[in-house]
Amino acid sequence: MQYRADQVGSLLRPPELVEAHSAYRAGKLPLDALRELENQAILEILEQQRQSGIDVLTDGEYRRYNYYSNLVDAVEGFVTTDEVLMVWKGGEAAHSPSRAVGARLQQRQRLTEHEVDFLKAHALGPIKVTVTTPNQYLTMYRPGLTEPFYPTREDLAQELVGVVRREIEWLIGQGVRYVQIDAPGYTALVDAEGRERLQQRGVDPDAALQEAIALDNACVEGLAREGVTIGLHMCRGNSRSRWLSEGSYEPIAEKLFNALKIDRLLLEYDSDRAGGFEPLRFLPRDKEVVLGLITTKEGRLEPEEELLRRVDEAAQYVEMDRLAISPQCGFASAMAGNLLSMDEQRRKLELVSEVARQAWG
Repeated sequence: MQYRADQVGSLLRPPELVEAHSAYRAGKLPLDALRELENQAILEILEQQRQSGIDVLTDGEYRRYNYYSNLVDAVEGFVTTDEVLMVWKGGEAAHSPSRAVGARLQQRQRLTEHEVDFLKAHALGPIKVTVTTPNQYLTMYRPGLTEPFYPTREDLAQELVGVVRREIEWLIGQGVRYVQIDAPGYTALVDAEGRERLQQRGVDPDAALQEAIALDNACVEGLAREGVTIGLHMCRGNSRSRWLSEGSYEPIAEKLFNALKIDRLLLEYDSDRAGGFEPLRFLPRDKEVVLGLITTKEGRLEPEEELLRRVDEAAQYVEMDRLAISPQCGFASAMAGNLLSMDEQRRKLELVSEVARQAWG
């Protein structure tokens, strides 16, 4: 199925839901009360998406603290370590709690079961469910802390691949026809500072790229995927309208675009940070690309004529039939969300739909 007006998944949470999650994590709100508040908020955001004309619906990741927290919540073995400095760009640097693997991982529940059942029952249209690449959690390997349980990073990697692969297989079995893997780490490999930091830690960026591709492929290869779209989203960081990485896809495009065993790439293209469309020349003919032309980092609406012009520019490298449009990232990769309003978010989604209608009919 063609999803011309796409979206990345996360949406701004209403303030009362943010407060409810804080109360639950502080032990001041029972889980069933939180679920009721989530249900109501999801019904409202589903209606907003339907009215916007977007082609595929999500629950906004309203049941998650951030885009990858559902695995941490479903799998025991993660511990909180000292706060670490996040080197964000476009805003002040920030400290945030760091998760690490401090025990043998034990999966206690499905990652998305509590999300999917409600979404299937109430979406009244095509749905997308997001999962996170194993590479996101592989960064939680800590020498000394993790080694007693997983002697090498490769041992932990295989455990994580199993968790993510089983979830994707289960989602397909539940009739979910669009599954998206969130894999922001690839863009550290296009950022000069990011590559230098890796090298200072003794990591070869090219070897890191090969490892990341192999792990993502292991999550989907051999699954029954007829009639299913497997997408992969990468961005340059997304928290309170800040970012982590800058740079064109050029250094990784040829290997990444061809080696990934997925159907659809969702690429950030909302600013000069992403470079031009030239790397799309490496996209093989069996893959589609979603152009993330509309920023989620501010409320300003991009002019329709500018967006249509940029779609035409991308079509110089990839046929129109294999293109789609979306916001460049989610609106709220974490609970706090980016610095724009719910109304501005609604108008952004409407803009995606309108440009898709004009570009593809």
